[in-house]
Amino acid sequence: MAQKSLQHKLAILSDAAKYDASCASSGTSRRDARSGGIGSAGGSGICHAYTPDGRCISLLKILMTNFCIYDCAYCVNRVSSNVERARFSPDEVVTLTLEFYRRNMIEGLFLSSGIIRSPDQTMSDMVRIARSLRLDHGFKGYIHLKTIPDSAPELVAEAGLHADRLSVNIELPQDKSLRQLAPEKRPETIRATMANVRLSREATQERSFTGKRPPRFAPAGQSTQMIIGADATSDREILRSSANLYSGYDLKRVYYSAFSPIPDASAALPLIKPPLIREHRLYQADWLMRFYGFDADEIGAARPDGNLDLELDPKLAWALANRAQFPVDVARASQEQLLRVPGFGTKTVGRILAARRHATLRFGDLLRMGAIMSKARAFVTLPDWHPGALTDSAGLRARFAPPPKQLSLFG
Repeated sequence: MAQKSLQHKLAILSDAAKYDASCASSGTSRRDARSGGIGSAGGSGICHAYTPDGRCISLLKILMTNFCIYDCAYCVNRVSSNVERARFSPDEVVTLTLEFYRRNMIEGLFLSSGIIRSPDQTMSDMVRIARSLRLDHGFKGYIHLKTIPDSAPELVAEAGLHADRLSVNIELPQDKSLRQLAPEKRPETIRATMANVRLSREATQERSFTGKRPPRFAPAGQSTQMIIGADATSDREILRSSANLYSGYDLKRVYYSAFSPIPDASAALPLIKPPLIREHRLYQADWLMRFYGFDADEIGAARPDGNLDLELDPKLAWALANRAQFPVDVARASQEQLLRVPGFGTKTVGRILAARRHATLRFGDLLRMGAIMSKARAFVTLPDWHPGALTDSAGLRARFAPPPKQLSLFG
């Protein structure tokens, strides 16, 4: 078999990494190389994100290998999948990271991997990469490692000393689905690893009796990735699972990855192919839980089947299903009530609360504050605006739903 070139391996393993969604870096500590070393990591954003000074920064996102000894039915890199395989050595990953940085193409590394030989062997190689970048080359950029739950706890502990963020994939929203579709993986092991990461992070916040802090551990926290659509779990159950993960493991983000059927897997999986719009709606609903005071059950209750409306954003769908709570008086409504008004974001609500202490707000004032009044007008009252019967009108949903499209006869 001909030896693959480094460029060929990079093409294979960077493409394979596109299925790993959890690669944002917000929350990491600020480091730079002005006092020595290579690279830098901003306090917010990487992987095509924007820093506070307006710079767009990105990271090298690759798999160490797409060989895998597991046969997870939903994974394109499962052992039975007929895909082209490649493997980087630890030294090759270090070289690629440094060379891409020196060419000003990246400011960090996102590294995941299939399981080759054993979980310990794979995790050991990933830790070796992070250790070499930090200690041997003085790399100060952002590093995100996808940890292997079945690996030894001491390997995960060392990974947290070198990486800015660790992530442990929860894989699927329900344990029973994981046992069915990935029988070689155990949900108990995954959750134990996530719990250990949380405990290690909390331990670094406590000073010793001498007043010194222990070495930092994954300062940007941990995240997880959940594949949606590989089983029949409803959106309500997915959101419940996410809420439990946020509260139980102090996660920074739950990332949702829409499943697409892959060759040879269709026989093992239900015939469910969620469009990317479902993934988008779950992110919107997740945002409502984290910043708007919604819980999973009330978001999921907007439809009888517990799934999100694909035509409307979850906040608008909830408002239409709960019209008895509207319209709200902008001059007197509480912060919680204002946050539930479609078209009002957190910044807009903050501006409303600050401004109404000093003046009577009118329709034009809300427009200047950034409110999307095309959505909000049916759900609020103002001195110069009242929706009248609009709030309860039978055709209100049709005002917001996208127009029907003519299907092509030629598919």
